[in-house]
Amino acid sequence: MRWVRSGDVRLALFEEGDPAAPTVLLLHGYPDTHRVWDEVAGLLRDRFHVVRYDVRGAGRSGAPRDGGDYTYDHLAADMAAVLDAVGKPGVHLVGHDWGSIQGWELIGRPEIKGRVTSFTSFGGPGLDQAAHFMRHGRRAEVAGQLLRSWYIGVFQAPVAPELAWRTVMPRVLERTMRISEGIAPRPGHPADTLREDGVNGLGLYRANMSTVRRTPRAEPVVETPVQLIETTRDPFVSPALLASLRPWVPRMWHRRIAAGHWAQRSHPEVIARMIAEFAEHVELAEGAGPAEGVGGAEGVRGVRPSRELRRARTGAGERGPYEDRLVVVTGAGGGIGRATARAFASHGAEVICSDIDLAAARRTADGISATWRTAHAYRVDVADVAEMERFARLVRDEHGVPDIVVNNAGIAVAGPFLDHSVEDWRRTLDVNLWGVIHGCRLFAAQMVERGEGGHIVNIASLAAFAPSRALPAYSTSKAAVKMLSDCLRAELAGQGIGVTAICPGFVSTGIAGSATYLGGDAAPRAREDAAARADRALTRRGYPPERVAAHILRAVHRNRPVVAVNAEGKIGYALSRISPAVMRRLARLSGAGEISRLADRD
Repeated sequence: MRWVRSGDVRLALFEEGDPAAPTVLLLHGYPDTHRVWDEVAGLLRDRFHVVRYDVRGAGRSGAPRDGGDYTYDHLAADMAAVLDAVGKPGVHLVGHDWGSIQGWELIGRPEIKGRVTSFTSFGGPGLDQAAHFMRHGRRAEVAGQLLRSWYIGVFQAPVAPELAWRTVMPRVLERTMRISEGIAPRPGHPADTLREDGVNGLGLYRANMSTVRRTPRAEPVVETPVQLIETTRDPFVSPALLASLRPWVPRMWHRRIAAGHWAQRSHPEVIARMIAEFAEHVELAEGAGPAEGVGGAEGVRGVRPSRELRRARTGAGERGPYEDRLVVVTGAGGGIGRATARAFASHGAEVICSDIDLAAARRTADGISATWRTAHAYRVDVADVAEMERFARLVRDEHGVPDIVVNNAGIAVAGPFLDHSVEDWRRTLDVNLWGVIHGCRLFAAQMVERGEGGHIVNIASLAAFAPSRALPAYSTSKAAVKMLSDCLRAELAGQGIGVTAICPGFVSTGIAGSATYLGGDAAPRAREDAAARADRALTRRGYPPERVAAHILRAVHRNRPVVAVNAEGKIGYALSRISPAVMRRLARLSGAGEISRLADRD
């Protein structure tokens, strides 16, 4: 630590990492100190020169003698003094809460903006930009933000806020962090100086907010490249307010993380990765000169930004709804899987096509690459856990974490329950259920670690809620897939990951022709005839897999929990909820008898 003088205040400055590396300046909020960044700083210091300081009135820094000396002019002088001490021509500024609020103001000031190469903001919008939103935003959205900002008015009152900070507020803050964000106190956060910091920091609100909100700049445009990280569970800042910042920032990247207000504590790896990705991208772009600019999809010096950073770029012109998304589809060699892979590709996605039949997967991928986007083919048996683990690692290492995973691979075994052998049951459950479990478990873990959400689609069936004498193993597996999807949706919602169960009725695919038909001592030829008849019946149904694919894309876009597809699927789903007894009666009247008759014909 060293001291930096700014007027009558001494600021505590902390540095770590190689001073020759690009500098990242981490600016804390209220009522925190530089210690709120400990985890993030530890993750960045091997790649960056990391600088932190306690703002005036916080932590080890001094407080001004005049309680009104917390204006933006004083904060700008503090940052200028720190930048002079660091001695770098440009730094990557990262601000949280009041660190972000003052960052928005300072990068618009001539004495600071030329010294900030990029700005990463979360937990606090610019006050000038926020004032425009309050005046011109939709009434309901403005009212919602005012409700979130109730404490600002309270902090303007005399005496009571100081009394609260000296008595109950430290305990309230710790309890709030534990309950709402799952963050336990640790040494340094909340700081030992929390009571004094809370009282001193009230000056930030009293010295800046009332005056700035009355007279915002007419055009608060920010020229610095800005990465806006939206923490979707932040109780203080609304999505509408953050979205309103876009018109003021020509070079903005808007990213989302399913986290609360103190994301640098709850998700330090995610925040550190986002900071590093953005800083390194801007370093490359700025070093390449203004002709190449910042943030093009093709990157600079032959280095493309990450897929997540590319799609975060705002104002990038027309983009497909799934542009810069990575989609994994199992069972992509034919039927619903192939149609789904093609549908996502036609809307801008990069698709990974996997199938137990590598030649079929390649045909799908080659067709996509020739018509739309890049696609990749891999052979994988979803029932084999070792193969699936290798496949998931390969996808992550070679292509990145997928944004959407469609667990589609499946098989069918038809016939009476007593004719199903143990092996029939094992293979059906291995592919239809365990294959989905493996896909969900492996790829959901990657999505959670990345921290930027995603979507999992599990292909179930009308059979999930329509019992059948003809398909006991198949129906059981699909019912389990639907329940698994419901359970996962509840668990992963807090991570920003959606889960959808797709339940089609009869679809014109080749599943009936490739199914195994059981029927006592029936001859193989009879079973082949049964398969052919069932295949022709599905063909006559005339419901192509492309229509199912359209439902899948719509379900992902709308984050639907369950989608019943086509007439029989919707009717069956409705009946299963309104009158399960009717579904059971229908099951007794259909199924096994017809299959036996087909299989017994010689």
